[in-house]
Amino acid sequence: MSNLLPDDSPHEREATQPVRGAELSSPTALLRIVIAQGTFIAALMFYLGAMYTSTFFAYFHVSHNALDLGFGEQVTQSLNLLRVEILVAAGVMVLIVAGPWIHARARPHPSRAEVMAGRLYVPVVVVGVVLLVLWVEIQPYGWAASLVIAAGLLLGQLRDAEGRRPEGFRRRALPIFAAGVFLFWTLTQVTQQTAHRDAEAHARRVTEWTGVMILSSRPLAFPTLPKGTVKKEVLPKSVLHRYRYTGLRLLLERDGRYYVVPLGWNVDRDAMYIIQESDGVWIGLTPGTQPQLLG
Repeated sequence: MSNLLPDDSPHEREATQPVRGAELSSPTALLRIVIAQGTFIAALMFYLGAMYTSTFFAYFHVSHNALDLGFGEQVTQSLNLLRVEILVAAGVMVLIVAGPWIHARARPHPSRAEVMAGRLYVPVVVVGVVLLVLWVEIQPYGWAASLVIAAGLLLGQLRDAEGRRPEGFRRRALPIFAAGVFLFWTLTQVTQQTAHRDAEAHARRVTEWTGVMILSSRPLAFPTLPKGTVKKEVLPKSVLHRYRYTGLRLLLERDGRYYVVPLGWNVDRDAMYIIQESDGVWIGLTPGTQPQLLG
């Protein structure tokens, strides 16, 4: 009689587990994981940065395509999203996603907290759907609906009292994919709302923007503006740049193009002016009006 162990015996599985662990902890495997995770994070930061920049400057009627921002600049813009509410939501998602894998390695049977959390997935999803129906009424916190739905779908992947997890396409792959879609939707909504809110706050502080002084060899055809917003001075003929304009504020500078507005500018009714720096146009930058700090 043969003493060979069957292929699926516990002894063989225990013997292969250290080998699999060694494969996952090898330098090459770790490097692949780091590269894959780093690539995903960089792509996500680029998307969020582009979404933030596009929404922010769209508030000022400036096209995102006209800015021609590079990859690094877009990624840097995503750092504007590091707010308390976003970090808290991200932390909750990390705990939900990492929980099943952490408990699986730590103990063979699920904890009571994991089982109870898994049973809540249906009520949580229902709450998210209700919030989705009340989309208009809960603004500007509409993103909470998609976040709650994603959390509920991920809670459904926790183990039950017997230690079993959902298996198959319908019970595992599809809910995880749907949770990823809702999370992505949440990030998009939060990014757009944050950018719009930042743009509104920035537009209310025009006098604090960097001041702009324009020296031109020819008069510039500024449209009729409210009295006292843009001051025009004509210098002696012996000066190369005879025409000096002050009372402007700078929104953005890209490749020698200065996006400027006059003092008293209103985003809903007034135009923005684009000044191209050249041999006949010289641009000077000055400090804006600094807010008074209460001592």
